[in-house]
Amino acid sequence: MPRPRFSFPFASAHRVSGLRRLIDRHVGPAVLLDRDGRILAVNPRGDLLGDALAAGEPAVLTESVRAALGGAEASGRAVIGQGEHAKTLDFEVLPFDGRAFVLLAWDVTLERNMRAALIDSRQRFKDLVEVSADFAWEVGADGRFVYVTPRGALGYAAADLIGRRPDTLIAAPVEADPFRPRRRIEEEEIRLRAADGAVACLLVTALPLTGADGTWRGARGVCRDVTADREKDAALARVRHRERILDGVDAAIRDEIDPQAMLNVAAAKAMRALDARGVRIYRIGAGQSLEVAAEDGTGAVEPAFEVILGGISGARGVMEISSGGLRLLAVAAPYRQRLNGALCVWRPLTAGDWTDDERLIAGDVAGRLGVALAQYANHQRILRLSRTDPLTGLLNRRAFFEQELPRRLARSWLPRGTGALVLVDLDNFKLVNDVHGHQRGDEVLLLMRDLLEAHSRPADLVARLGGDEFVLWFDRIAPEVVIERVEALLADSVGLRDHSGDVTQPLSLSIGVAVFDPADHEDQDSLVARADAAMYAVKRRGKSGVEISTPPGTATDR
Repeated sequence: MPRPRFSFPFASAHRVSGLRRLIDRHVGPAVLLDRDGRILAVNPRGDLLGDALAAGEPAVLTESVRAALGGAEASGRAVIGQGEHAKTLDFEVLPFDGRAFVLLAWDVTLERNMRAALIDSRQRFKDLVEVSADFAWEVGADGRFVYVTPRGALGYAAADLIGRRPDTLIAAPVEADPFRPRRRIEEEEIRLRAADGAVACLLVTALPLTGADGTWRGARGVCRDVTADREKDAALARVRHRERILDGVDAAIRDEIDPQAMLNVAAAKAMRALDARGVRIYRIGAGQSLEVAAEDGTGAVEPAFEVILGGISGARGVMEISSGGLRLLAVAAPYRQRLNGALCVWRPLTAGDWTDDERLIAGDVAGRLGVALAQYANHQRILRLSRTDPLTGLLNRRAFFEQELPRRLARSWLPRGTGALVLVDLDNFKLVNDVHGHQRGDEVLLLMRDLLEAHSRPADLVARLGGDEFVLWFDRIAPEVVIERVEALLADSVGLRDHSGDVTQPLSLSIGVAVFDPADHEDQDSLVARADAAMYAVKRRGKSGVEISTPPGTATDR
């Protein structure tokens, strides 16, 4: 049933007219109530308010009306309705002539919604800034901070930064101060000094603030701390760098056939990888001494080998020393739980200390070298076995005639390039084996080795050609000295007679000598043939003697 728009029987016509104007002219809902709170009338905009009163909701509205009826002042805010049709009303209950009350309301739904939207928008903007950046900032026309995110930045409280110039925080040179941009900048990388002194890497995004006349008035921006990301990138780059170095060393060990070439390549790669001036790869030699297996670069530090060996034999297997203006790093190269050698690198003191990453690289390379040095040692052992006589340890026929003698003849063009090839045959040796056995024969051959080495120099060559045949090469020697040496050799061979198989056929030496002069342009085959002919000339004369071959081109030998 429609509610009467206006009904007030107890008022005079004049008062009724005034009350009607009051309610009808009110911009919002209005309701007239009697002293018992019953609704007498509503204005054209008051149906929603009247319905709410009739239903007793919301409580704040009905309680306020009840308070007003009791003589108290009553006003407040109520939300009427639900969902998208809800209205927010500010209201006030006014007494009228002691016998009635007027409930006036103002619709503030739009204002409330706009305020809520603004608050939500500001919170959203704040949240987005906080998740997209570590701190936001603003500088004024004087270039000093006028705003910094309340939580502060770089370990500083916001209050510590306000009024401070941002360029006092810059830890590395920049082309242009990103806190004073003249144009918009996007994620420009910069390094700033944090409160604890550490250097942080940040990405700055900023835009300038200008006045109406275009003058620069300051700037606003955000900074995102990417220090951890950059450290991860740098660590990953170092790991990849180490992997490339080790791949190169592994490839050298795997692909190089010659172990010496393998070590040379590894040395060169280690020197470049560690930014060193020079490098040496040592191997453990006889008597646990260090021997140079490969090297590259210049300016080597020359500490006593036992110092390096003692240093790298410790628990860490690493030694660092400084000497002669150079800084040396030595790292043990182990193989199968034992020391196999060492990697030593050096560079000027001005280049700075070795970094942890360089120590890691050196250790990784040295670990590979432990295997390479084992291969090198095996190769040297095999090479030594292939080049030497197993009984005497002297060079064998192949090593002498196919490798060493050709080398000596090839460099005979150097000053004092003359030499001499001496073939030595042990006379009546077969009787020693037949009478005394092969063990006594071996003892005689070892005595023969000692005799030949006693009459040769370190630069000379001594070899066993097989059986009872030996050969000497006297390097860079005058012909008259050759004669003196072979005659002394023959004289000392008298001591071999005590080991003869038959006193009537004593041990002795048949010696053939061919003097070499590079001016004759004689080849190796001719030289060997002359020495061989000279030796057999002694045999034909009855053994135990020396024959000097005539120079090449002469009609007959003496």
